Parts: sequence; C-alpha cells; structure tokens
Amino acid sequence: MDLQKRTWAEISLGNIEHNYRVIRGHIPEGTKFLGVVKADAYGHGAVEVSRLLERLGADYLAVSCLDEALELRDAGIKMPILILGHTPPRYVPILIENDITQTVTCEAKAIEFSDEAVKCGGTLRVHIALDTGMSRLGFLCDRHHFAEGVKNVISAVRMPNLDAEGVFTHFAVSDEPGEDNERYTRAQFELFTRVIEASESAGGFRFRIKHCANSGAVVNYPEFALDMVRPGILLYGYGGEGKLDLRPCMDLMTTVSTIKHYDEGVSVSYGGIYKTTRHTRMGVLPIGYADGLLRALSGRFSVMTPAGAAPQVGRICMDMCMVDLTELPEVNLDSLVEIFGSRNPLQPIAEAAGTITYELMCSVSKRVPRVYK
Repeated sequence: MDLQKRTWAEISLGNIEHNYRVIRGHIPEGTKFLGVVKADAYGHGAVEVSRLLERLGADYLAVSCLDEALELRDAGIKMPILILGHTPPRYVPILIENDITQTVTCEAKAIEFSDEAVKCGGTLRVHIALDTGMSRLGFLCDRHHFAEGVKNVISAVRMPNLDAEGVFTHFAVSDEPGEDNERYTRAQFELFTRVIEASESAGGFRFRIKHCANSGAVVNYPEFALDMVRPGILLYGYGGEGKLDLRPCMDLMTTVSTIKHYDEGVSVSYGGIYKTTRHTRMGVLPIGYADGLLRALSGRFSVMTPAGAAPQVGRICMDMCMVDLTELPEVNLDSLVEIFGSRNPLQPIAEAAGTITYELMCSVSKRVPRVYK
C-alpha cells in the first residue's frame, strides 16, 4: 500500500478460495453452495469476493438488500442472487429486470409482490422464508400456527407471476455448544421439514431448492445440508471452532505515524483514563473508530508490530490511537502494525470488546482501502 501509507485492509483471495474448498469438502457431494456476501462480504469487498466465488463455481450469492444486489449486477456478476431482507414492492420491476431473487416472509408481502409482478407483466423468482424459531422474519408455523402457516405458504406459492423456487429457514443457535442448543436446532430443522412436506403434499408442488444450513449448521450439522448451504462467516475464516481448516482472510494494517516520549504521570488521550507509570515511548497509529477500530476496545487489546505485541493505551480517538512502544525499541516511524489478522487473531480482540468477529470485520469503514492479494 504505497499510495498513502495510512491504514488499509489486506484481503487474501487465496484464503477465501481455500475456505471455499474446505467447506465444499465438508458438505455432501452435489449440494449447492450459496456464498453470503452481504455487508460488503463482511467487510472483505462484495464485488471481488463474488467474482471469485463465481469463478470457483459457487451456485448462489446472498445479500441483504436491493442496493447490494445491484452493486453486484453493475459489476458484471451473472450468477443468481438472493436478497435476504426486505425490498419495497414498487421495486419488483427492477428485481425482475436484473434477475434477482427476493425473499418472501409472509402472505401479505407475497400478495404485494405478486400484484406488482402482474402489473409489469413479469415473473418474480422468490424464496419462501419460514420462522421456525429465530423469531425474526418468516411465515409463522410453530405450535398453533402450523396449519395456518402451511395454508399461507401454499397461498403464496400459488400467487400469479411468482416463481417460488426455494424455501429456507435460519437457525438461531446452531453455532452454540450444549445439549439445549442442539435440541433447539434439531427442533427447528424438524419443524422446517415438516412444514415443507405438508405444504408440498397439500399444495401439489415441489420447491426446487430447500436450504437451512448457515455457518453453524455447516460445521455442526452437515446432515442438514439439503439442497443448498449458506456459509457466511466460514468463508472469511471464522466460526469453525477449530473443526475446519479455515484461514482468516483480512489483515487490518496501519503504520506508526508519530513517536513521542512522556514522563511518568502524563495523561493520555480523552478523559485521562490512562496515565503513564514510567518514562514512556508512545506510538501514534493513524487508525481510530471512524476506521472501524471500536472505541470500546480502548486499553483492552494489543496490536502486533514486527518486534512483538504493543498494548493500546488511552481512549481510541476518531482517527488515531496510541500504543506503548517502550519495550519495543526496534519499532520506529513507518513500522508496519497489524491491528488484527494472521498474526494478531481477531477472536480474542472481539471478546475484549464484548462482541463477535462479525462486527469487527463489518465495522472496517469504507475509507479504509482494501488491497487484494
């Protein structure tokens, strides 16, 4: 990164390809592969990642919204794209024109999508979402909602100008250990398959693609693969709990921009929450919370320099933060610093912030250039 030597993210397309092949080898042969590239491919760059997945032979992509789908189409991505979130019905003509698949989460939305498709004289390809226990989106079908849920699914599938290609659900705790979580996940799967069987039997149709295996299920319940799996975080090197040979794909990098020397008892950064306890050699890094380095990490983690780990001290600012280089005299101006990545694992940093790896990767802002390796 010679352009400005400020802060950048190095993305290893080779590691993404490695993870793709590892996941492919873990699921049953012939299972379709949907790569989740929403949120700019978890911060890795949706266009570049999608081009790679298309080249590798993935079957589907998933995004959150229409804007994300159109970004891929504008970049020349031809493979099927599923929007997992809401799209206002007035955009149905754009969905059809760009060959984008839309999730349908209830009968009322199916009616709206159908009406708009009829108006424009096209057919909208859709996937039906079932709420089996995530309690977020999808046709209600649990307990006393079962019969009504089946009826509503059949109604949606039969609506004019809708092509109900697929049906899916989302697991809530498939990545969590413990008997209770396993019991809950298996109950979700059992309900999912039961609703499908009842709907297909009573409705006289067959869904062409049934999918439910998110990253947690791919790892822990590969028998739930059905027609297609939906790995997200696994593609980017996390979430396997060591069960798969995954490699992290993003190194968030910066450099030492300034070095200062302070006596004992000097307050550092906003709020004075940190005071030097000795003569301190302090490095200033040009990365802050506007770049995605959460303020919640202030004083709670270390960065990795060529000479070893350096603790971050004081409050993280919008555009910069400070690290203690007293024990690392070899680190000088312009020395490379890894915030997280292959040498400084992300999982402990996420735990220090009280969050998950997903959030830290997605938080890396647009002003941080992505450099592809």
